[in-house]
Amino acid sequence: MRRAAAAVLIATTVALGLCSGRAGAAAPPGATAQCRDGSYSYSQTHSGTCSYHGGVAVWLGAGAAAAASPALGATVLLAPRRAAGPCVRGPRPDRRCSPGAFYSGLGTAVVCGGSFRTGAVRNVPQAEKYAVEREYGLPARLYGRTIEIDHVVPLELGGANDLANLFPEPGSGAASYHAKDALENRVHDLVCAGRMTLRVAQSRIASNWETLFAQVFGAPPR
Repeated sequence: MRRAAAAVLIATTVALGLCSGRAGAAAPPGATAQCRDGSYSYSQTHSGTCSYHGGVAVWLGAGAAAAASPALGATVLLAPRRAAGPCVRGPRPDRRCSPGAFYSGLGTAVVCGGSFRTGAVRNVPQAEKYAVEREYGLPARLYGRTIEIDHVVPLELGGANDLANLFPEPGSGAASYHAKDALENRVHDLVCAGRMTLRVAQSRIASNWETLFAQVFGAPPR
């Protein structure tokens, strides 16, 4: 009986990928899933997890779940939202529809804290993504990697999940969401190093992220 039980335990462990180093003790703190390309996700929902990393290889257990979501506070718009369509689609958001917004509770101390994970605050249901697509003149459907419903002010800079902070960003070309992602990571580092205030970072990335990209990296996105 003991041998049979041990065999079942080993088989279950292998099936979960725990013996291959794909999950379990090897997972970083707060990770909720490991993607097929080996990266980890901190998403708090199953929807969209690892969508750009080949899908989910292993869901991690409750013991490895991300920390509780921080207190978000109020949603603060960077400017009034003056239109809900038709919005002009391009590499930058139409400021009439998507002026940018942030959570008052996600200050510098929170977003630069070691336990902060964007997955703990990310909450953009598919219905809200469809609403953004319709406002920007797109049929409401799944677009895969061709566009991304992106946050104007990124989550790592305290961005909100409000419609005012979302826009459809192209997945190809110089000014794609790949370039903006790189900028978001760099600006987060600048804020946490004290070289830029969080409010300045939020305002500048919302007003013209391409100009900020050129200033931060020394060349425009390409």
